[in-house]
Amino acid sequence: MKLSARIITGIALLVLLGSTVGCTKLRARDQLVKGVQAFKAGHYEEAVGHFQNSIALDPNYESAKLYLATAYSYQVVPNLDTPENLATAKKAMDGFNEVLAKNPNDLDALKQIASIERNIKQFDQAKATYQKIISLDPNDAESNYTIGVIDWTQAYKNAVQILGQQNLQDDGNGNVKMNKATCAAIKAANQPLVDEGMKYLNRAVEIRPTYDDAMQYLNLNYRRKADLECPNDAARKDDLAQADQWVQKAIGARKQNEAEKEKKAAGGVVMEQGK
Repeated sequence: MKLSARIITGIALLVLLGSTVGCTKLRARDQLVKGVQAFKAGHYEEAVGHFQNSIALDPNYESAKLYLATAYSYQVVPNLDTPENLATAKKAMDGFNEVLAKNPNDLDALKQIASIERNIKQFDQAKATYQKIISLDPNDAESNYTIGVIDWTQAYKNAVQILGQQNLQDDGNGNVKMNKATCAAIKAANQPLVDEGMKYLNRAVEIRPTYDDAMQYLNLNYRRKADLECPNDAARKDDLAQADQWVQKAIGARKQNEAEKEKKAAGGVVMEQGK
């Protein structure tokens, strides 16, 4: 049975089209590989260019989109409020939000967005995102810890500003020189933050018993709690004693963590004394 010229031409076009599509995908993959290489070398702007080229060649290339968002996120400078930095942060979050549009519970994308929100000082949004992460993974120690850090950061800023109105500097020991009005203002601003910070930092240590960074922030948070005890000096001193205990716990936990790292670095071999 002979094929007509029209059918033969159609088949030829399909083969050519398939070949072209395959070639385009290969070029998109090549750009992705080059982008990953640039990213690993710390050349983030170059990486962005390659990932953009990859997406232009294959608009449905999800891996390239995720890498592009990640490359943008690595260019976000923490605590920098310039329009350029905020624009870069938005590009990164837009990319991760594309992932979340398809999978709202993608933990990696949520963690990236939370980190960016924190870096550009969108603290309330960051806490909300970390809380969503915790709802999906209750044993995520880092997210619990980070909420505690954000709470302490906000409480410290509030304390410094309010104390400044009385021409005082924060002494980290409960600020016994502040007057009643200053005390009331600090309580109103910081009580919810201190309570929430305690909750999440304690949970972080509960999940990871040697979490020395969380222990250090528990120390700092108890010092913020001491501000709230005015005029109860005994309660203030008790908070400071608790703070000192967390310092000692953090030192012990850090030593334990360092010993574990050294053990792993040595391949798990521990030399006995006297050998």
